[in-house]
Amino acid sequence: MQEYEEQAAAHRARLAPYVGPHLARRDAGIKHPVHDFLFTYYAQRPTQLLRWHPGLDASDPYVAERRPVITQLHELLTATASRPGNFGCFGLHEWAMVHRADATRHPVPLRLGAAATDAVTESHRITCSHFDAFRFFTPTALGMNTLSPGSRDRAAYEQPGCLHGGMDLYKHAFRLSPMICSDLVADAFELAWDIRILDMRAAPYDMTGAVLDPSGEPWSPVRIETPDGKREYAEAQRGFAERGAPIRAALIAECERLLATADGIA
Repeated sequence: MQEYEEQAAAHRARLAPYVGPHLARRDAGIKHPVHDFLFTYYAQRPTQLLRWHPGLDASDPYVAERRPVITQLHELLTATASRPGNFGCFGLHEWAMVHRADATRHPVPLRLGAAATDAVTESHRITCSHFDAFRFFTPTALGMNTLSPGSRDRAAYEQPGCLHGGMDLYKHAFRLSPMICSDLVADAFELAWDIRILDMRAAPYDMTGAVLDPSGEPWSPVRIETPDGKREYAEAQRGFAERGAPIRAALIAECERLLATADGIA
């Protein structure tokens, strides 16, 4: 029991630098388009994230009840892991979300202005494979995408280079809670946090001066409209894919552990 209490305390301390400022902003009625994303877009509440648990024995009746979800996640995760990463998308999904729009998704000005932002979007080949990004494209940008991912065929499109696919490892992890250890959920959360920063650094918004992480490093855009910016984005994207690979593999292994016992195989 003492060991569990120590692990729970370490878990809370690990995540407090992320959760604490979010709760303070929420109480003050202040929104941050980067730091609040993981708490508002995804369904896991901050208090749930802070709660540590060791995971369930796969013989627990709850595991059998969750078998359809485990099966679905296993299919998606294994399909994603089986594909090579695409490192040539350059984060243009965020640009396609504001193409010829009357209003942007965030109350932040566009770094290049509306006309130049539209020109950048129109001058690139867009290859977004993630439905939850594609579904926010403006009507004028939908036809620019070379792919047509849907809500029911995610396993046919997901690939490990996708930033949103990397962030979704956090969603997959907490959907497997409390069947898996919270340490794996925390690993996925921290990866998603760092990915979201790159996602918005490469977006068309001007967030000069915004503080992007607990270390206090200031905002600096990744100018994907330039050759240097494209190289910077692709290099960072590869790094996140490498960080995400062992987390995805661990989630796959957990799914297989749970399914094997639920099916009476193990």
